[in-house]
Amino acid sequence: MRNNLIMPIVALLIASLSISVAATELVYTPINPSFGGNALNSSHLFNVANAINDYKPDDEDLGFEEESNLDRLASSLESRLISQLLADVGQGNTGQLETDDFYLNIADDNGGLIVQIVDKATGESTEIKVAGLTPD
Repeated sequence: MRNNLIMPIVALLIASLSISVAATELVYTPINPSFGGNALNSSHLFNVANAINDYKPDDEDLGFEEESNLDRLASSLESRLISQLLADVGQGNTGQLETDDFYLNIADDNGGLIVQIVDKATGESTEIKVAGLTPD
């Protein structure tokens, strides 16, 4: 009886060893379009990322303060006065402008324009010379 059981088991082992096994190469296909995946997934991935994003920036995180109406008016007026001062140099006039931050001296030097800017806080000075200008 034992021989009757051993023969089918041996036959089964020999048959199982003789079966050929076939395998293919595993290929990774990315999902994210940023890494070469399907471009149609981008809106879905973006919506999922926004749905789980719980970060809310504070107003202080923006890195700037809102300018007041008075500051905007002062800045606009300062810009206008500098423009007028430069226009007057074209007519042969010289001038000086003092603001909270700097002194601005503009002079006509025989067809050349000299602009001197002095920083009030540091005392640092910059001079710009432009030649070839003729007054109007």
